[in-house]
Amino acid sequence: MKLKFWQRFSLPFIEPYVRYQHASVLHAIRLGIAVVLALLANMITNFPHGEWTTITVFIILGLLQYQGAIYTKAKERVLGTVLGIVAAIIVLLFSQNISSWIWLDFALIGVLSGIIGYYAIKQLGYTGLLTGITMLMIISDLGHDAIVQDGIYRALNIIIGTVVSVAVTLILPLKSTLMWRFLLANNLETCSNLYAGVGSHIDSEEQAPKPFKYSKGVRSASASYSAVSSTPDTPINKSLVKDLQQINKRLLAVRPQIAATARESGIEKETLETIQRTHRNIIGTIDLLLSAAPRLANIEIDEDNRILLTHYQHELKQAMLYMAAVLRSPSDEVFRPITRIAVSEYPSVGNLGFEWQGYFWLTQTLQAQLQSLSDLLQQTKPKWFAASGLSYQRREQRRIENKGGETDLHL
Repeated sequence: MKLKFWQRFSLPFIEPYVRYQHASVLHAIRLGIAVVLALLANMITNFPHGEWTTITVFIILGLLQYQGAIYTKAKERVLGTVLGIVAAIIVLLFSQNISSWIWLDFALIGVLSGIIGYYAIKQLGYTGLLTGITMLMIISDLGHDAIVQDGIYRALNIIIGTVVSVAVTLILPLKSTLMWRFLLANNLETCSNLYAGVGSHIDSEEQAPKPFKYSKGVRSASASYSAVSSTPDTPINKSLVKDLQQINKRLLAVRPQIAATARESGIEKETLETIQRTHRNIIGTIDLLLSAAPRLANIEIDEDNRILLTHYQHELKQAMLYMAAVLRSPSDEVFRPITRIAVSEYPSVGNLGFEWQGYFWLTQTLQAQLQSLSDLLQQTKPKWFAASGLSYQRREQRRIENKGGETDLHL
């Protein structure tokens, strides 16, 4: 259905996934608004060195798009500025009482700078860096009151710029938790497509698989699946390489969101790191499968094990798509078990050649990694869903109920 102009315009304001897809454009708009507001604040306050207000806006918003990271940067900047003012006042009060013993001033400044530098490396980070910068701005050229006043005005402008930056993020909020979710969802979807390409190098002829039955009392599949087919000599598709590059790019983009997502959602950072590590391992395993698949095209495998492999691959591919769908739009469904197939229940796999046994082992490894990721996402779902925002949760509840589903959100 074709959307009207006003609907396309309003979607970024009401739909988080659309906002995520246009995050760079929205970030640019938001930064422009923040700079204009900072200039207006300068006109109203008329403080000297008003350029620090706009500089602060760029420092906080320039490279940061998402609320969790922005709030952290803003907090660090304000705290660093306040601590810097306190440190500068200590130095100025001390210098007034020692008269001409300027070397004591230098000694105190050196000691304070060393202490600030030590804690900046250990735990304060940007806060410690800004503490030292603010202190030195205020106490530079001791004895000149105008210099001291200029330093204090700079500090006040920094605080104003910080307030403006935080206020503007409320216009078009971009949450780190949503960014983390959508990046992971997109990667799982692309991983599924890549994994589907793995099978195209293995099937030696075009045919539909025979009906597949689970052994040892496991229930039969609810539907039969189509085999992925290609010629045995098909080289690795260049589009698969491009997809893998996009996956790695998103994987790197997830990294800066972890700390902010932990603060927004209340999920322990160690848990998010575990999800990230499992996510990375899944990508590595699929990469290994892509490398191994072309070499197996000409190595014999019996029909029963080929059918087993085809259905095994289909279920893992569908599991990745399902996890991506729930991450994008959580419903009353849960992250289900990855597959009902257990290779250990099929002793015929042990009779295959070394290369095929290695390939099945890699596939089992991928299954275990996907199951681990599914379990972690299910455990943390209430928190990352709640951190997506109340209005978002209410829309999801309405969507579920309109489709005739049930939900325990009760918002």
